[in-house]
Amino acid sequence: MPDAGKLTFWAITLRTTVVHTVTYFFVGLLAFTLFNYSARFADPALSSFMRQTNDPLVAAGVLFQPLRGLLFGIVFYLLRDILFSTKNGWLVAWVTLVIVGIFSTFGPAPGSVEGLIYTKIPIEGQLGGLTEVLTQSLLLSALTVYWVRHSEVRWLNWVLSILFIVALLLPLLGLLARQAVAL
Repeated sequence: MPDAGKLTFWAITLRTTVVHTVTYFFVGLLAFTLFNYSARFADPALSSFMRQTNDPLVAAGVLFQPLRGLLFGIVFYLLRDILFSTKNGWLVAWVTLVIVGIFSTFGPAPGSVEGLIYTKIPIEGQLGGLTEVLTQSLLLSALTVYWVRHSEVRWLNWVLSILFIVALLLPLLGLLARQAVAL
């Protein structure tokens, strides 16, 4: 288990931000491809609720993920004694994210209890995205806890840092290319 010096606010928050952004990008890209999100989001049941996948804001979505990673990092920091100093800290992180962030949201998000009750989105439309968010939240939990505990592993520092840059650079380049074509 890491010593208290490794459990600083910035050590936890920066690693959480990087891991969240990387896992969000790669799991999202995989889900976009496997689950044909372009067709799903165009379905009348979802089209009034979801932006279409060719919307520039959807393309820019990854660029906002460092902010969400920062928010997750704040929570992980507050729970640091449990998450990073116990054997199954990654599991505690994941169950917390799943219960509070996915199933028990305060608003009617698809796949949440509130979404099932208050939206008209068919159940298959609501549950379809759960594979993506459950996988991403699992990877976020496991990788963040591992990285914080093993921050001395140089190759992991390099790989996750490079993937973070790639995850931000690719959508940015796509948006710039789109803008150039529009001119």
